[in-house]
Amino acid sequence: MAPPEFDEATRTALEAAAFRRLVQHLRERTDVQNIDLMNLAGFCRNCLAKWYRAAAEERGLGLSYDEAREIIYGMPYRDWQALYQKEASPEKLAAFAANAPKDH
Repeated sequence: MAPPEFDEATRTALEAAAFRRLVQHLRERTDVQNIDLMNLAGFCRNCLAKWYRAAAEERGLGLSYDEAREIIYGMPYRDWQALYQKEASPEKLAAFAANAPKDH
């Protein structure tokens, strides 16, 4: 059975709601480190911020990378790092080096 087809406005609203829920979930799961996300899924909170910033730029909106990260993290990145970021193990760093996207 094929998924229903929605008009553009409905599809956009549903995608936006799903995105907001993803961001909220990542804000709540501070135990999940970015390197874990990168190693398992190939993207992290910083990737989301880069994509958010790119979308703003495509629409002619000025948004810095730091501003985009604050939107995604719910706080300045520096604060999130101090509160939640843990040092990555040598194994996690090696996995990241082997699989990291070229733009990361």
